[in-house]
Amino acid sequence: MLDILLIISIISIWIAVFESILLMIGAVLFIRKQSREELVMPDHLEDFPTVTVMVPAHNEELVITATVEHILQMNYPEHKMQVIVVADNCSDNTAAKLKALKAISSYAHRDLLILERTGTGGKSGALNDAMKYATGEWICIYDADAAPEKNALLFLTQKAMEDPERYGAVFGRNKARNRSHNFLSRCINLELITIQRVHHTGLWQLFKLGTIPGTNFIIKTSLIKGIGGWDEGAITEDTAISFEIMKRGQLIALAPQAEAYQQEPEKLSVYMKQRERWAKGNFRVVIDNLHHLIDRTSWRIKLQVLYYAASYFWFMIAVIVSDILFIVNIIYQLIALFNPEIALPIHFQGDVYVFLVIAWALMYFIYVLQINLALATDIGQSNVRNFILSCISYFTYAQLFLVISIKSFISMVVDKLTGRKSKWYKTQRFG
Repeated sequence: MLDILLIISIISIWIAVFESILLMIGAVLFIRKQSREELVMPDHLEDFPTVTVMVPAHNEELVITATVEHILQMNYPEHKMQVIVVADNCSDNTAAKLKALKAISSYAHRDLLILERTGTGGKSGALNDAMKYATGEWICIYDADAAPEKNALLFLTQKAMEDPERYGAVFGRNKARNRSHNFLSRCINLELITIQRVHHTGLWQLFKLGTIPGTNFIIKTSLIKGIGGWDEGAITEDTAISFEIMKRGQLIALAPQAEAYQQEPEKLSVYMKQRERWAKGNFRVVIDNLHHLIDRTSWRIKLQVLYYAASYFWFMIAVIVSDILFIVNIIYQLIALFNPEIALPIHFQGDVYVFLVIAWALMYFIYVLQINLALATDIGQSNVRNFILSCISYFTYAQLFLVISIKSFISMVVDKLTGRKSKWYKTQRFG
């Protein structure tokens, strides 16, 4: 039985390697296509749509002023941009700092609305309340720690205008502005770059698949209102809303030039809480959408469900099972040196052992290759230090995903059995 389980795990790892290679091929095709296209900056923006920029902020006094200033200073017609900032259940000076900013003479003429909210629903609830006051044709979301580049909103709307009938939402890229702070932030930076410059570009190039990242994106106001707003019961509201958009036959397009900086966790405890919440939320979204694999929804939805299910369940379980069986077998072999009569729980056949080692080696090689392919497309990121870090991070940072996945899955099961409600966790900010 254990032999069969190990073989299934090895085959699953090989399939994961094939998926990674496929995404890298898509990413390379996207990069080549993008390099041949000239970046066109419009002469005037009068034809561009009106946009409501919404920023949910819960106890964000350390970062909120800088974020709103970055938004107000973006290269977009002032009369076409409404900004709504929600001071959501704040017990600090977030609202006071926003009011002080609004009082500055240079911003007095701007359409800036400050909402002080005491309702429930976390980020989703704050966005739903802000949406009631939205006047733009599109809604743009930025987290409270965001620092969008000057043309970020322009590039998002420019992409939307390429196919306004099919594109229901458009998302950009997010970069870690504190990436050089310590080992953890440097590893997070590598992860961000790889996901956005390999996974996102590969999925968009090959299948026209996209997923809302939670910040630095726009969505049609009519579409989000038709959906009924953000799901206040979802832990990862961005993933949940992505599936709702696709169910309505709309695409989530990638605008690679639309970049924004964000603050990443600098402490392991903060990082673990954030990622456990993400993993738990994505587990729930996958389970809620598994039925689409056998219903009459579009092939893109089926592929997206399969992609998430494979990433969060199948491949992760395969790696965990193969690791456990291998380690247990090694421990028994070491014990057998002193007690030859002990029975080993599993005997590796020669070929099985070779295939397992090859699968692990390929997985490591693809991991490092993906990161460095992504780094090569980001100015200033491809260097010796990051190459060494990419090699080391597999044995350190990447292994945290196994711990996070196990803890999140157990927490989700406990929630289901006990009726416990998950709490929304706000990532700690640093000044």
